[in-house]
Amino acid sequence: MSSLSRELVFLILQFLEEEKFKDSVHRLEKESGFYFNMKYFEEKVQAGEWDEVEKYLSGFTKVDDNRYSMKIFFEIRKQKYLEALDRQEKGKAVEILVGDLKVFSTFNEELYKEITQLLTLNNFRENEQLSKYGDTKTARSIMLIELKKLIEANPLFRDKLAFPTLKSSRLRTLINQSLNWQHQLCKNPRPNPDIKTLFTDHSCSPTNGPLAPTPVNLPVAAVAKPATYTALGAHSPFPPTAAAAAAAAAAAAANAGALAGWMANASASSSVQAAVVTASSIPVPQNQVSVLKRPRTPPTAPGMVDYQNPDHDQLMKRLRPTPSVEEVTYPTQRQQAWSLDDLPRTVAFTMHQGSAVTSVDFHPLHHTLLLVGSANGEITLFELGMRERLVSKPFKIWDMSTCSVQFQALMVNDTPISVSRVTWSPDGNFVGVAFSKHLIHLYACPGSNDLIQRLEIDAHVGGVNDLAFAHPNKQLCIVTCGDDKLIKFIFSTAVDGKIKAWLYDNMGSRVDYDAPGHWCTTMLYSADGSRLFSCGTSKDGESFLVEWNESEGAIKRTYVGFRKKSAGVVSFDTAQNHFLAAGEDSQIKFWEMDTINLLTFTDAEGGLPSLPRVRFNKEGNLLAVTTADNGFKILANSVGLRSLRAMEPSSFDPLRTPIVSAAIKASGSPAVANVGPVSCKVERSSPVRPSPILNGVDPLGRSVEKPRVVEDATDKVKPWQLTEIMDPVQCRVVTLPESTDTSSKVVRLLYTNSGVGILALGSNGVQKLWKWPRNEQNPSGKATANVVPQHWQPNSGLLMTNDVTGVSLEDAVPCIALSKNDSYVMSATGGKVSLFNMMTFKVMTTFMSPPPASTFLAFHPQDNNIIAIGMEDSSIHIYNVRVDEVKSKLKGHQKRITGLAFSTNLGILVSSGADAQLCVWSIDTWEKRKSIPIQIPAGKAPTGDTRVQFHSDQIRMLVVHETQLAIYDASKMERIRQWIPQDVLPAPISYAAYSCNSQSIFATFCDGSVGIFDADSLRLRCRIASTVYLSQATLKGTQAVYPLVVAAHPTEANQLAIGLNDGSVKVLEPTESEGKWGVNPPADNGMLNGRTTSSSTTSNHTPDQLQR
Repeated sequence: MSSLSRELVFLILQFLEEEKFKDSVHRLEKESGFYFNMKYFEEKVQAGEWDEVEKYLSGFTKVDDNRYSMKIFFEIRKQKYLEALDRQEKGKAVEILVGDLKVFSTFNEELYKEITQLLTLNNFRENEQLSKYGDTKTARSIMLIELKKLIEANPLFRDKLAFPTLKSSRLRTLINQSLNWQHQLCKNPRPNPDIKTLFTDHSCSPTNGPLAPTPVNLPVAAVAKPATYTALGAHSPFPPTAAAAAAAAAAAAANAGALAGWMANASASSSVQAAVVTASSIPVPQNQVSVLKRPRTPPTAPGMVDYQNPDHDQLMKRLRPTPSVEEVTYPTQRQQAWSLDDLPRTVAFTMHQGSAVTSVDFHPLHHTLLLVGSANGEITLFELGMRERLVSKPFKIWDMSTCSVQFQALMVNDTPISVSRVTWSPDGNFVGVAFSKHLIHLYACPGSNDLIQRLEIDAHVGGVNDLAFAHPNKQLCIVTCGDDKLIKFIFSTAVDGKIKAWLYDNMGSRVDYDAPGHWCTTMLYSADGSRLFSCGTSKDGESFLVEWNESEGAIKRTYVGFRKKSAGVVSFDTAQNHFLAAGEDSQIKFWEMDTINLLTFTDAEGGLPSLPRVRFNKEGNLLAVTTADNGFKILANSVGLRSLRAMEPSSFDPLRTPIVSAAIKASGSPAVANVGPVSCKVERSSPVRPSPILNGVDPLGRSVEKPRVVEDATDKVKPWQLTEIMDPVQCRVVTLPESTDTSSKVVRLLYTNSGVGILALGSNGVQKLWKWPRNEQNPSGKATANVVPQHWQPNSGLLMTNDVTGVSLEDAVPCIALSKNDSYVMSATGGKVSLFNMMTFKVMTTFMSPPPASTFLAFHPQDNNIIAIGMEDSSIHIYNVRVDEVKSKLKGHQKRITGLAFSTNLGILVSSGADAQLCVWSIDTWEKRKSIPIQIPAGKAPTGDTRVQFHSDQIRMLVVHETQLAIYDASKMERIRQWIPQDVLPAPISYAAYSCNSQSIFATFCDGSVGIFDADSLRLRCRIASTVYLSQATLKGTQAVYPLVVAAHPTEANQLAIGLNDGSVKVLEPTESEGKWGVNPPADNGMLNGRTTSSSTTSNHTPDQLQR
């Protein structure tokens, strides 16, 4: 079917809907397969009309089309089956089981058997997995949420879930136009033709009387719209006078379309009025508000005028013997006062954030201070001049009890939360954060390196789409808009393509007018607030960047240069009252504000996503742009580069401290971006770094006030100290109940992906699970050191015990992996690999019988049915669980496999072995790309386990060996940094792991210490002594007790769990007042306050140089 025929179907669907032919609408939706009406589908599911639900679905997909379709039909039929059981209709349930659910048994025989066994129970809720099944209405609502996700993910429903944006009664309008044209072409047009049929073309029969006046003889005019429109004065906030209202009504009547009587919203008259009406016949009241002068877009904007085409243009020329006053333009001469060099196009540097960057904003006064929001809900404050992350705040609900019931319900399901907007207040004293679900957070920013919690507001039902600060009545306010369409904003945009102008009086919007693209739009003012711009994207992916005539609500100019259809809204920004920048097609495109054509573009040396987000600083000399690898780049012009260099630490400078802003302020003059470092000598033991001064100013000519300011600032800078936690009162600790078992060490430790539990594998092959209860003390139900969890077991009393038949437990190498949805755990302890159901603890299947034994397990990140299994004989098996088959065997190591890590960004699997080797494999072909040895420090043996873990950017990688921690760039397999045990942490490393946000590394040592390192620099930030978590009796005992493993909480960046060789498990968190483990150390090594810092080295050092 052609695209026009397809569009005709949509027009017919709209007509049937408007005429209330409900059954016909949904039948056509199904038969055409063009539009899946989610609302109708929801209604039928909620009503339990299962036959109609499946019948409607059958127009779009069949059971066996793909795994999404199969899951959709399974969920529906399962619900139908459970409802029959709940009504005690066993016969009906058997009928559903045999007739509807049997088809799924070929794919999962075990599940079908389990469903069949429900028939034997008096109440199916006795089954553990169904124990939380509520009433029918609630169950249907929960299922609907899952169904909607499956439908949206199903490729067969792509482009079928959104109805095209159409003006109301579009089909009627097209017929009206046709009849108007037919009437225009009549040889003898009558002023009041009688049109009685649409089956034949219209033609006026000749008359004996005088002919009606033709449109050509009329003065300046416009073609009438086919429907009547309310007089403009009716929309005014000031009511028109009676005379004006009467005149407006008369004008509206004169403007009736040719088929006004047939239109649903037209007057009763069916006669055709004159096809044109003079423009002067519509009076405008003198007190009309200027913003309402032209609520519809003028003909100068392409694509925005009804019925605009070449024939229409020709008719307009015939109707306009003289030009309209509104078409008169006054050309002005303008001198170009800018150059391309003013644009920040040079890449200064790239920073990695660890999660996709969703929003950025520069500080309004400190132009190198950048606020960054991420897809994992975290916000981070960067000092760009120092290339330093000053403070980071992972997403956390401050007080669940004050949140709405809807939001609390979302959190029960562990809904992911991302940042949708971060912004500074105009004075830079506050930070506002809008999240993808319900919340906004307000922080106070008293200094450049601190954010203090101020307000948490459950602002909207659904996502908070935007947030801004405003000063109505000289009072600082936050204005937001959200998915619930509650908008409290001066200028706001909506997904129906309307731009709305609001006032601060809670009386609703004053006017709305069409946004280009009629869909999602963002708006910005120029730096001086004098010019208004918007960038919108249509449902078809067309992007529109325009400037508005704000007083008239009309488009002033439309910028050209977009090439690619976009799946989202294009990000744009303004700079220096001269330039516009937009991120599109993996490029940054620039326009000069007064010219519609593209000025220039840059790809920022590559690595940008399809729709990068862009943001200028206030001076316009720096530009932040997001990257595809979860980071951002800073672009600069020459002035911006100088401002960044001015704040860089000198090459001889041993220390880095927070910027002392007072030190760069010259008496009686404003701060200048162009600054440079003072050339002076600083002793290595001095805690003070050289202070920047104004570039080009003679030091002897400075005012006497400045040295005093520098000295005052210096006095306040304290030398950095390593945070050492020696006592339990200095942090929060909880020991998991029933965990201590001296006969079984904790050899593997995992948090559940939902963050509500911990899973420990003992050296005896038994796995234990602890879950945290949801209560007043712990409203989130997540793991916390504030609450003691429950040792969880199913009612059957089963233990998750690995196959250890004929296995020497002393020699066995245990391994474990958890599925993404926490439903299954896979583990082995020298014997066969067992797959356990996490709800019932039953063994679902076993595979990979030794020899050789399995030593490491990792789920493929894109397919839970594919597992990479490291083996005792140094090989790696790529195993497909569904078909019980080894697809590939990878050989490249000399000893057993001790670590496996996937990177989807790089398309690789990295393996590590007891041979101290790293191998890189392609996950497409499973061919080996590279093999390198880790660099063992001099005098150390290359023995013991080597483990690998990817940073959240999927590029950097942590390599852990008892002799070292190392960071590698996996794209090149080059070592970036290395740390070796020394100083306060001299013992061998037993285990290490990234924190959930990849900003810290938690490492455990064989002397019982725990170290928290900065993940970027590998500098020790905090040391936790064993006296914190071990009792005095244990410390005095004969057996040395220390952690064998450490695990990081999946969402709490400062929470870790350690598994000890006495079988116990501890959870550690910093005190609530501290909130984090110590502070970032200075940038270089040396003596700080009498103590030597633990050093890290970069890749250009040799192992011999590491020993200091």
